[in-house]
Amino acid sequence: MTLDLGLARADARGLDDVIALELLKNALQSIADDMAVTVARTARSIVVKEALDFSTALFDATGRTIAQGTCLPAHLGSMPAAVAAVIREFGETMLPGDIFALNDPYDGGTHLPDIVAVKPVFLAGARVGFAAVLAHQTDIGGRIPGGNASDSTEIYQEGLRIPPVRLCHAGRPSHTLFRLLERNVRVPDKVLGDVRSQIAACNTGEKGLLELVATHGRQGFLRLADALLDYTERYTKAEIGKLRRGTWSFTDWLDNDGIDPGPIKIQAAVTVAADEIVIDLTGTDPQVKGAINLVYTMTCSVCWAAVRSILDLNIPNNDGFFRPIRVIAPEGSIVNPRPPAAVAARALTAFRVVDAVYGALANVVPQKVPAAGSSVPDFGVTVGGYHADGEAFVHLEFLVGSWGASQGRDGADALTGIPVNYSNSPAELIETEAPLMVERYGFVPGTGGAGRYRGGLALERQLRFTAEQGVLQVRSDRRDIAPYGLDGGAPGAKSSVTLLRADGSVERPAGKFLTTLRKGDRYRIQLPSGGGQGDAFARAPAAVLADVAEGKLSAAQAAESYGVIIRDGALDPLATAARRARDG
Repeated sequence: MTLDLGLARADARGLDDVIALELLKNALQSIADDMAVTVARTARSIVVKEALDFSTALFDATGRTIAQGTCLPAHLGSMPAAVAAVIREFGETMLPGDIFALNDPYDGGTHLPDIVAVKPVFLAGARVGFAAVLAHQTDIGGRIPGGNASDSTEIYQEGLRIPPVRLCHAGRPSHTLFRLLERNVRVPDKVLGDVRSQIAACNTGEKGLLELVATHGRQGFLRLADALLDYTERYTKAEIGKLRRGTWSFTDWLDNDGIDPGPIKIQAAVTVAADEIVIDLTGTDPQVKGAINLVYTMTCSVCWAAVRSILDLNIPNNDGFFRPIRVIAPEGSIVNPRPPAAVAARALTAFRVVDAVYGALANVVPQKVPAAGSSVPDFGVTVGGYHADGEAFVHLEFLVGSWGASQGRDGADALTGIPVNYSNSPAELIETEAPLMVERYGFVPGTGGAGRYRGGLALERQLRFTAEQGVLQVRSDRRDIAPYGLDGGAPGAKSSVTLLRADGSVERPAGKFLTTLRKGDRYRIQLPSGGGQGDAFARAPAAVLADVAEGKLSAAQAAESYGVIIRDGALDPLATAARRARDG
C-alpha cells in the first residue's frame, strides 16, 4: 500500500517529503503491528492470545491517532477517547516511564472488561506521542463471571470500575493497582498476565516510536505526522467524493434487552455529501434497563469502521480518516446512554448499529455491502465456577459465524466479520483450560438465506460441562428477528440455544439468560446465518446443484427455495424450468 502521489504532494514540500511521508506511514504501521505481535505472544488468556480481542495504536503528543495495529476495526475510534481521558486527568504531570490504565465507559473506556493501557513517550523530557493497548479481560469482577451479563441494570453491578490511574510510575508497576485487580477478579493469573502483556506492548511501541523520532528529528517527526493526518483527511474526502450522493435510511432491530420483552429499534440515516458522510442515529430507541447500552465513543467507532470498510483500503488508519465522518447519537438513547446505565453487553447494540449503517450503505455501494449475518458476535458465552480444589475457572468466548450475501458473491461461511477481526478459539485449548468438552462444531445445512447469491450457513456448537457445578451466561440476539436479506433475498436463519440436561430434560431458554450447570449438562448453540441477496429463482441451477452436492442444501430445499429440481444427484433442466415458470 502506497501514498497517492498527487494527494501526498499537497501536504508535503517536495518529492523528498513525499518519500519521507511514505516511509513514516509504513514505519508507524509496522510499530503498531509489532505491538500487536507482542500482545499475542505474551498474553495469558484465550480471549486475548487466541481470539485476538485486543487492539494496539500510536498517537501523537496531543492524542491524535497516527497508526493502528492490524487488530479490531471496531476499536479504531474508541482508543483516542482513552488517551484523551489520560491527558485530561494527568496533563503535564506525566513522567517518562509512566503507564496509565482505565476501563470506565463514561471516562474513556468502552465497557469494564476492556482495560486500556496508555504510555506517554518522551524524548529529552518532551512528550512526542503515546502508545496504547486495549485488551478484553477474561474477568473484571462483578456479579457474574466474565462481566458480560445482559441483565445487569447499572454499571456498579458489572465489575471493577477504573478511572484513569497510574499503572506504572516512572517505570515501576503500581503495587496498589495490581493488588486491587488481583483481589477483584476471579482468575487473577489470566487478568494480570494479560495486563503485563499490555505493558510489554506499550514498551515495544515506545521503543519503536523513539527510534522513528530519532530518525527524523523531533520537529521533523511532528511536521511529517501532521502532514500524514492532513493527507489522510484529503484522501478520505476524495474517496467520499466518488460515492453516490444522497440520504438513505435503514432500520434494524434488537430482540430485547434481556429484561423487557419488546424489540429495540436501531435507526440509521446516512448522508453522503461531496466530501463528508453524516451518520444520524436519531430515531433510535432510548437507553434500556439491560446492559446492552452503547456509549457514544464506541458508537462512533463502529460507525467509522463500517464506513472504513467501503472506502479505498490504502487510506491510512489515523485521525485524518475520522474528520470527514460525523456521527449523531442523541443523548439518552441506547447508542449514547447517560450514566449509570449498564453497558457490559454493549456489543450486541454496537454490531446492530453496523447492520443498520450497512443497510443504508447498500444503496450507495451495493457491490460491497453484504446482507446481515452472524459475522459479528451476536453470541457471547461465559462459563464460570470453581474446581473441586476451590480454584476458579472462567471460560469466555465470543462466537462469530457466517456472512450475508452481496452482489456477485455468496456469503462467506465461518468467517469473522469486518468490524471485529476475531479468530477461532481452538477446541483443544478450550478443553485444556476449562471443564468443557466440545462435542460438535460445524455447519447447519439448509440455513443460508436464499437468493441469487446465498447467505453463509449457520454454525452450531455443542459443549458438555464436566465440573460439578458452574454458571452459564449467554448474551445473544437474532432469536426473534432474523438477519435481513437484500434486494429480495431471504433473511438468514434465526439463532437458538438448547440446554440438554444430564437428567434427560430439554430446555430452550431466551436469548439472554443465566443458568446453573451441573456435571453432564450440555448446551447447544446455533448462530444466525447470513441473509441472501437477490431473487432466489435467479440463482444459477449449477450453483444450487453444487450446494446440494456439498451438503449445504437438500434436494427438497433446492426445489422449495430455488425451484431447482435435482434427481439422483443430477440436475433436471426441464423440470427446473417448469417449476420456476410456475412458482417464480
